[in-house]
Amino acid sequence: MQHFPIAMYQYSRRLTHEVGFGHLSIGGYRPIRVESMTTTHTMDTKASVEQCRRLCEAGCEIIRLTVPTEKDADSLRIIRDQLRRDGITTPLVADIHFSRKAALKAVESVENVRINPGNYANTRKFSSEEYSVEEFMAEYEKVRADFLPLIAKAKEYGVSMRIGTNHGSLSDRIVSRYGNTPEGMVEAALEFARICEDEGYYDILFSMKSSNVRVMIQAYRLLVMKADLELRHAYPLHLGVTEAGDGDEGRIKSAMGIGALLEDGLGDTIRVSLTEDPVNEVPVGFALVKKYNDLQKVMGDKGHVPVKQLIEAQVAKPSFDMPPFEPVSYCRRKTMEIKTGPGEIGGESLPMVETTAKESLANTDLLLAELRSRLAVENPDAMLQSELVTVPVSSLDEVPALETIVQKLGAYGNRVGVAVKDISLAPAFMDIVAKVRIDIAEGEMIDKDVLDSLDDGKAPIEFCFKHEKASLKVPGDVLKRIALKVKQKGLPHILFSIDSTDAVYVYRHLVRSFNEAGISYPLVIRYRTGDKNRLGTLIDCAVESGTLFCDGIGDMLALQTGLAEHEEISLAFNVLQAARVRMSKTEFISCPGCGRTYFDLEKTAGVIKSRMSHLKGLKIGIMGCIVNGPGEMADADFGYVGSGKNGVSLYVGKECVESSIPEEEAVERLVELIKSHGRWVDPL
Repeated sequence: MQHFPIAMYQYSRRLTHEVGFGHLSIGGYRPIRVESMTTTHTMDTKASVEQCRRLCEAGCEIIRLTVPTEKDADSLRIIRDQLRRDGITTPLVADIHFSRKAALKAVESVENVRINPGNYANTRKFSSEEYSVEEFMAEYEKVRADFLPLIAKAKEYGVSMRIGTNHGSLSDRIVSRYGNTPEGMVEAALEFARICEDEGYYDILFSMKSSNVRVMIQAYRLLVMKADLELRHAYPLHLGVTEAGDGDEGRIKSAMGIGALLEDGLGDTIRVSLTEDPVNEVPVGFALVKKYNDLQKVMGDKGHVPVKQLIEAQVAKPSFDMPPFEPVSYCRRKTMEIKTGPGEIGGESLPMVETTAKESLANTDLLLAELRSRLAVENPDAMLQSELVTVPVSSLDEVPALETIVQKLGAYGNRVGVAVKDISLAPAFMDIVAKVRIDIAEGEMIDKDVLDSLDDGKAPIEFCFKHEKASLKVPGDVLKRIALKVKQKGLPHILFSIDSTDAVYVYRHLVRSFNEAGISYPLVIRYRTGDKNRLGTLIDCAVESGTLFCDGIGDMLALQTGLAEHEEISLAFNVLQAARVRMSKTEFISCPGCGRTYFDLEKTAGVIKSRMSHLKGLKIGIMGCIVNGPGEMADADFGYVGSGKNGVSLYVGKECVESSIPEEEAVERLVELIKSHGRWVDPL
């Protein structure tokens, strides 16, 4: 990959072609915009106007409405005119999938139209038929001919267009050649972009959505790499994880996928898709983009920095070096395996979860109670529990108290670690605990004689660099020097970590340094929150730690937050599950719903979760309609998909096994379907 227009080692936003959305613009150095989508039926104009108003009051900057039919397109004008009379000028987007007639009508009443290349003008859907070269090209020419009128009308009305690919709804033609892959998603979008450019139409942007966070990240990166080489402009990107779900899981999953790309400098507008009231999506979106809008000296609507000056600054400081991992396919970093009390760290082992005790050794009874809670001593069958808990220690006087606590924990005593700031304290604890973490302050020198005291065969040692003011490269350089020394000594039971608010960049520098030196010690990904609120903690942790696991970096996740114990542990497992590196509970792939949904999606999702959340490792899709249903079902074990009014279809993988089931029977039928495939277990 010779051309890599993505920032990997420090934040640098990708400069894109500016595209209009009515009175707003996206791309260039405009702020990253926050979008949402109505869940009302578009023909119910009163309900749609009211929901648009609520979204506007919440600060939503762009509102999308579904347009499945020409009648829905007719309703758009009524909705738009009422909103404008009410003084609401928020740009509207028409969401189009199958109907070309609806698209041609809708473009008259909105500022932007979103089309799905997998659904628009394709004749065969979700079949297993192969395409010959002649059939492939014939279908392409048909798609092109059907797409040209929409381009012409969009140009006529001054309407921009989002070419929005979904992993779950690629056309059969694309799948036959590229598979259901990021490469297929990218090619589907580029086909439509080439047609637009051939017609002299450049008011376009892209999206590459998937319910699988890793697939989504890879698809966007691959698109940028290919599009920037081939197309006339660097077009803006709309970011989003589709079917993210609800609650903490939905927020964490969305933050991880969107945030990983924002860290790469990609993204000009975002939508957080939650199976909830769409108004709930807006504050999450703004919490996500705030950091990047603050970092980037954007030229806002009033403009306070000359664009020329910003462009020159961007060109003068390129940071687009090749990453220390494969950016468009998943490959876990290869490390040696380290044995510790709870199990193995690194190698092929699943990433462990570690938390830090809040009570000190000065309060032995309270600390013991906290450790018992974090380790789930009273509930060994708990699905989520901290597998290692670190206790900060500051002097040798604390050795007896720690020994007492470890003894009282019995079999769980081998899951306690310590953290020391003075490396000379480490040897005293190595025979007592499961792991010793040595915190290294900026500017601190590690004496070789002290390293010699860390005898092989005792508790693993973790060297943790406490990054504060030094450059992003310094932690990697310091830890590489230590790693080379301990490697020369032949010490195998060593781990490394960094405590930093710029975790993504400092760990990438670290991995690059380790790769260059041939160092394969495991890495602990550390996240410690500052004074953030609960939502800020969820988002920041998902971005800073989840991005690394999605890129194959990390062998343990260690959290230290202000959250309650059970929430902190749940957050860690949610991050690992969203990154698809450790499945610890049921995963629900549920869409946010829209005007194509004819049942109460939020309520139904809640019922299904309450019945099936104990099915560890099972993936269940809950979709409002056919638009993404079968395609996204390929990433789920079982699926529940709306099929018109009061109808539900059930899927096993991508195959529909029962159709048009009455809604009131569908959940029980899903339970029976799971049982018939031997995947059901009774809840405890």
